[in-house]
Amino acid sequence: MKHVIVKKADTKHRMNDFVRLTDMLYADSPYYVPDLEMDTRDAFNPAKNMGLEYSIIQPFVAYDESDKPVGRIAGIINSHANQKWSTKNVRFGFIEFIDDMDVSKALLETVEQWGREQGMTHIQGPMSILDFEKEGMLVEDFDQMGSMITIYNPPYYPKHLEALGYQKEVDWVQIRIDVPPTVPDKYERVASLSKEMFGLKVRKLTDEDIFKRGYGKKVFDLLNLAYSPLFGYTELTDKQIDSFLKHYVPLMDKCMLPVIENEEGQVVGVAITMGSLSYALRKSHGRLFPTGWYHLVRALKWKHEDKAELLLVAVHPDYQGFGVNALFFADLIPVYNKLGYRWAETGPQLESNVRELSQWKPLNPSIVKRRRCYKKDL
Repeated sequence: MKHVIVKKADTKHRMNDFVRLTDMLYADSPYYVPDLEMDTRDAFNPAKNMGLEYSIIQPFVAYDESDKPVGRIAGIINSHANQKWSTKNVRFGFIEFIDDMDVSKALLETVEQWGREQGMTHIQGPMSILDFEKEGMLVEDFDQMGSMITIYNPPYYPKHLEALGYQKEVDWVQIRIDVPPTVPDKYERVASLSKEMFGLKVRKLTDEDIFKRGYGKKVFDLLNLAYSPLFGYTELTDKQIDSFLKHYVPLMDKCMLPVIENEEGQVVGVAITMGSLSYALRKSHGRLFPTGWYHLVRALKWKHEDKAELLLVAVHPDYQGFGVNALFFADLIPVYNKLGYRWAETGPQLESNVRELSQWKPLNPSIVKRRRCYKKDL
């Protein structure tokens, strides 16, 4: 395809094309899990996305000669990240395209040029504004179901990136575990010692704890501290924390969210987990109405899927090696069995983060779904 026109998604019609392009691309995919349309639109709305206080984002749509949408991409400049890491990076995200090199080339060159005009010297992606959002292009395990927190893409995507001169910057991997019927002895022993020697304890939060006693803010302060040294991370602002708490806490079963406290009541560890919504989101086709809401509520409240999502695990740097992870698993494994979860999968974890990856060894983990952030000089 030689005739490709890339346009800014600066009208209602073009934004609709941007949001709904995935309906066409993944119509026959048994593995793709759609985002909710409202979430995609909110990413570009300053009133909804607090990250736009310090970032700029520009969506683009590629059209063929008949004015049919054939690809999309967004350019992102996160000024906080560039300042923290002393970089001049433009990020690309939301990238989708048909299997045509002219389309992918036109999309990426558009963001490259947009980045140059903003004074950027490098491009990287797929990434988002926030590091707790979807990042990394899938490069392995294309025949496994996606999830609500990760990107799914066809096998030809990374081939296009590499043909266009993009190189690996970092890889993330996910860990899959089968939920054991009982807590492994190692976790039992270490958890018991952690309680006795260091005075650590598991606390299950209530809505009152989270919203009135300040535990929501404590949890995110810990996440900011624990994740700060990791690739590309920028700390969440108070407004972003408030937005996360407002939108996501109501979705979570608090019994699947263990918090670890020391004797002084300081939060030193947190595991944020929930039941998978992959099949519910597929049934909803990314829309809450007219019936999408029912599938989501059913999965959250009445009929769980077999899979639990281990979204985030964080331990205070001063308490790493104190058995905090054992306390998580000693608490969660009985909960998962009671609720009927047969297996669990982590969110993406940096392949270089050996300490984090090693915590899963007693559970006979398997590494799945490698995904990659690409980079290129401008």
